[in-house]
Amino acid sequence: MTDAAALPGQPRGGVISGPATARTRCVLAPNPSPMTLDGTNTWIIAEPDSDLAVVIDPGPLDEAHLQAVIDTAAQAGKRIGLTLLTHHHADHAEGAGRFAELTRTAVRALDPALSLGGEGLAAGDVITTGGLELRVVPTPGHTADSLCFHLPADGAVLTGDTILGRGTTVVAHPDGRLGDYLDSLRRLRSLTVDDGVSTVLPGHGPVLNDAQGAVEFYLAHRAHRLAQVETAVESGHRTPAEVVANVYAEVDRSLWPAAEMSVRAQLEYLGEHGLI
Repeated sequence: MTDAAALPGQPRGGVISGPATARTRCVLAPNPSPMTLDGTNTWIIAEPDSDLAVVIDPGPLDEAHLQAVIDTAAQAGKRIGLTLLTHHHADHAEGAGRFAELTRTAVRALDPALSLGGEGLAAGDVITTGGLELRVVPTPGHTADSLCFHLPADGAVLTGDTILGRGTTVVAHPDGRLGDYLDSLRRLRSLTVDDGVSTVLPGHGPVLNDAQGAVEFYLAHRAHRLAQVETAVESGHRTPAEVVANVYAEVDRSLWPAAEMSVRAQLEYLGEHGLI
């Protein structure tokens, strides 16, 4: 077993739920699985001296979890003023409608179909609820509507599924596209180099204390997988299923369907760039 401190991004040990930075607190949803890791991280963000909080990704439609998010905010002297979504996948967004009812808040997302009672989100938008400053960072690739949220005051970025606290994410072809995803990772790298981002607050898994290390690992991993897929095709493995069996042989077979989505995205990317 690898020492946690040596893993890319320096995953923070201990319980995932609870305070993460001066302005953020995680409430872990009870939906663990091979794809969601320990469950979905629902984030409560607020200025320490404000009574208003923003929630990112209420998670699945689980009444007890949604109430736990509200209660956790209340125990900290906060009430929910706004709900934001990183993307449309059910483990992040399914509970948003019910959460909006419980909190009487608007829901904002990149996809207008997910926005309720408020405007959609776009690149460059700044969320200022309760004096907070959250900057919207478009990061398509995992899905077409994936967003991250930059929290400058804490030197942190909330990444949804674009970067996970453990393992690597799926480029969910055909909605997700690898070229977009690589561009998004480079965009996040620029935040770590130019804007002082040091902490990753992911949609699943533990907090990462080395944001730049995590991004660099993701970029290197994608380059390595692309090279493996290219080699597999050159060796005669033509279908996505054949490539998965060859390239992802060491991965748990329960994850092969997800791996096939990523392989399809990789094959599309290699084809577009004339590499296969």
